[in-house]
Amino acid sequence: MQIIDGKKLAKEIREQIAKEVEELKQTKNITPGLAVVLVGDDPASHAYVKMKAKACKEAGIYSITHEMPSSISQDEIEKTILMMNQNPNIDGILVQLPLPSHIDTTKILELIDPKKDVDGFHAYNFGRLMTGLDGFVPCTPLGVMEMLKTYNIDPKGKDACIVGASNIVGKPMAALLLNAFATVDICHIYTKDLAEHTKRADILVVGVGKAGLITEDMVKDGAIVIDIGINRLEDGSLVGDVDYEAVAPKCSYITPVPGGVGPMTIAMLLKNTLKAAKERA
Repeated sequence: MQIIDGKKLAKEIREQIAKEVEELKQTKNITPGLAVVLVGDDPASHAYVKMKAKACKEAGIYSITHEMPSSISQDEIEKTILMMNQNPNIDGILVQLPLPSHIDTTKILELIDPKKDVDGFHAYNFGRLMTGLDGFVPCTPLGVMEMLKTYNIDPKGKDACIVGASNIVGKPMAALLLNAFATVDICHIYTKDLAEHTKRADILVVGVGKAGLITEDMVKDGAIVIDIGINRLEDGSLVGDVDYEAVAPKCSYITPVPGGVGPMTIAMLLKNTLKAAKERA
């Protein structure tokens, strides 16, 4: 069993991005810029945005956060996004989710210029992903593919099972694996017999936010298990969706939580922002 070290890999990627950012500044006089829209006072969202800002600073990327109260109107958020679409110094726009219930999230995400959609949530970029064309890919699934590539795991011909069918993780993850010629099975809350699907998987990707969902008897010997879930237990510890201690001995590869997919998500956000800046250049 080999642990996929996302923390180490993300550090290497971020160091490479910092070099490329410096090169872009020297050769084209362009500093990549990322703008974040943060609505409300959700502690997890605030912590995540702080981590993103710190990562941008370390990589030499200019970043700005538009903090807004949870009572903000749809119109005000839309005005801010339109303003950022027009700003030539901003290459990436990211709206921290979830938004308050009175805000139409789809409308907000579709307002972002697809060329600045570094989260890859716009329907335009999602459509390009589904058809195997170049565009911006959501950061978490992109990070998973980067991990597989680094550890020389080729999805071609493998049976892959995705547990969780969200637009942010599950669906784009399935598209990426399908584009890499894996045979893909997608499971969700209405799947009748989850274990029936997971037990067949050579590559099992789980991201639903339910601690201990995947148990030892649900995983086949030698499987590659990617745990995207993150859950805080009552004692304050962080765990994934997979029962790590019991499942790990059966796997050929497994990601830990924390230190697995999480750090890769931020590294891919920086990578997408750099990509947008290069396209501007």
